[in-house]
Amino acid sequence: MSDEVLRLRGVGVRRETSMLLRDIDWTAHENERWILIGPNGAGKTTLLQVAATTLFPTEGTVEVLGERLGEVDVFDLRPRIGIASAALAEKVPPGEKVIDLVLTASYAILGRWKEEYESSDVTRAVELLDALGCAHLIRRRFATLSEGERKRVQIARALMPDPELLLLDEPAAGLDLGGREDLVRRLSTLARDSKAPTMVLVTHHLEEVPDGFTHAMLLRRGSVLAAGPLAEVFTERNLSKCFGVPLQVEYRHARWAARAVQP
Repeated sequence: MSDEVLRLRGVGVRRETSMLLRDIDWTAHENERWILIGPNGAGKTTLLQVAATTLFPTEGTVEVLGERLGEVDVFDLRPRIGIASAALAEKVPPGEKVIDLVLTASYAILGRWKEEYESSDVTRAVELLDALGCAHLIRRRFATLSEGERKRVQIARALMPDPELLLLDEPAAGLDLGGREDLVRRLSTLARDSKAPTMVLVTHHLEEVPDGFTHAMLLRRGSVLAAGPLAEVFTERNLSKCFGVPLQVEYRHARWAARAVQP
C-alpha cells in the first residue's frame, strides 16, 4: 500500500486571466511535516485549498489520501482532512461555544444543531483543548476569544476527527510574540508525535517554522522554486530568490531565522 498522502502532477489553477498556480508537482508521504513558504501572492493558500479538496485545479491531477479528485465524493473525503484557517474561522456562527465548535468537526460542519455526540466524543474534544492549553475555554463563545486562543481552538477542532492529513494556513498570523512562541512550541510537540497526521503548514516567516517539520516548498508567483528536505530548501540562495531580496539565514537552537543583508 502506498504511503503517499498527497500527489499532485502538473497542477494549475486559473482565475479569469491569472494563473494562481502553475505546473505544480508535489508528493507528500506519511509522517512528513511540510512547510509552504513564500511572499504574498505566491499561491500558498490556493495550494492548501487544493490539498483540502475545497478548490479543484484547472489542469493537472490531484490525489489526496489515495483518492483522485473528480473520481471521489469529496464530502466523504473531507472528514479525513483537518484544516485550520482564517477563512474557516470567519464562518463560525457568532454564538458558537468552543466545545461545540470542536465537536462539530466530527461531522465536518460548522454550527451545532441537533446532532448527538457520545460521551467519548466530548472527552476527546476536552482532551484536545487541554493539550492546546484551552480546556478552560470550553464554555466560552468563540467570538469572545483572543486571536491566540482562536488559533489554538481551531487546531483542536482540526484534530477532532483524527485526520490523516492536517492543514494549517498561517496559524501564527496576527499573534504577538508571546502568542507566537506558545503556538510554535505546541506545534513542535505535535510535529514530533509519531502518531500525528501528515502536516502541511503555510507561513511567510522562517521564524514561525516549528521544530520537528521535515520538508519545505518555496513558492513564488504560483510556481515551485524548490522542494524537499528542510535543510536543502532553506538555503540563502533559495530564500533570497524566493523573496526577491538578499537574505542571511540562520539555524540556531532548532529554530530558523532570516534577515536582509545590510548593504
